[in-house]
Amino acid sequence: MSDAVSLMWLSPVAAFCCCCGILLLLRRLPRAIMAPTEKPFFRIAYSLYTKTRLGYLFYKRQLKKARERYPHGHSSAQAFVFSGVKVVPIPVLSDNYSYLIIDTASSLAAVVDPSDPLTVQAYLEREGVTLEAILCTHKHWDHSGGNKALKRLYKSCRVYGSSYDDIPELTHALSDREQLSVGRLQFQAYFTPGHTVGHMIYVLDGKSGDGPDCLFSGDLLFLAGCGRMFEGSAETMLASLDTAASLNDSTLLWPGHEYAADNLTFAAVVEPENSVRDKKCQWVLHRRLEKKSTCPSTIGEEKEYNPFLRTHCRDLHQALDLQRGANEDWNHFRARVLEEVRKRKDLFKER
Repeated sequence: MSDAVSLMWLSPVAAFCCCCGILLLLRRLPRAIMAPTEKPFFRIAYSLYTKTRLGYLFYKRQLKKARERYPHGHSSAQAFVFSGVKVVPIPVLSDNYSYLIIDTASSLAAVVDPSDPLTVQAYLEREGVTLEAILCTHKHWDHSGGNKALKRLYKSCRVYGSSYDDIPELTHALSDREQLSVGRLQFQAYFTPGHTVGHMIYVLDGKSGDGPDCLFSGDLLFLAGCGRMFEGSAETMLASLDTAASLNDSTLLWPGHEYAADNLTFAAVVEPENSVRDKKCQWVLHRRLEKKSTCPSTIGEEKEYNPFLRTHCRDLHQALDLQRGANEDWNHFRARVLEEVRKRKDLFKER
């Protein structure tokens, strides 16, 4: 989901419905699960986006605009190939990525977060493969909006996700660390709430093709960033980020959005003395000038410069002027650090 949810596009009729919806939703707005940094109007807009048809209409409008503005995708991305496996990044909407993961021996494929079904279908036809599974990280329309159309085309296609999120066309609800397969490809799903109550990430076992593990992180983890805590506390998000950080350092990170340049610019503000980040930022800015994708990075790289994975680092604590209380639990303190970094990132975005 985009960081900015706007309702200014609504027609008069839709605006009237919106007002009625607001009145109905105010009583049951899930304030307890929204991040404390979110403003009241945003909470209302977010609830409308996730709980009513207005959200779907907003997604459809954004999809139409993106197709017109980026007829060939917002970025140029290259496929990653290793023995028996092909990972194809698919630039969709204004900054999203879907991913086509192919078992080259059987020509069976899975797609992660197919927000634009027409674009995904074009890639399926270009690669000459059959869609066997949709791996949905969470319910937001910019990640799940293409499920229905693709399921209509591929009736036997399985749709995976969490039962805690309202995933369109869900056929197989997954539990934490549950495994699934597509051809010879082996995946493991991890329950990572925080961005939404049912967010999940998927790890492709590199042994499927004698290559590195691949993390498809949705809106949990980005290059140098993380998703906003729409439906979870800082403690919940910290535990989910720790899950990602616990993966092998060589694991390739395939995020749900192209946010690298903005994230690294912010990282320079909160941790200005990080030389590893400086080098990565120069590389990213050069790539973005040419409209090239910055995916993937690795978990090992992210630990070096992503402030949301560095809540344990003293340098970051000092930069934020935060100190651990005398009897404060270590993870409680780290959650405070995460919350402060997230708050500063949200304010940085609004400048």
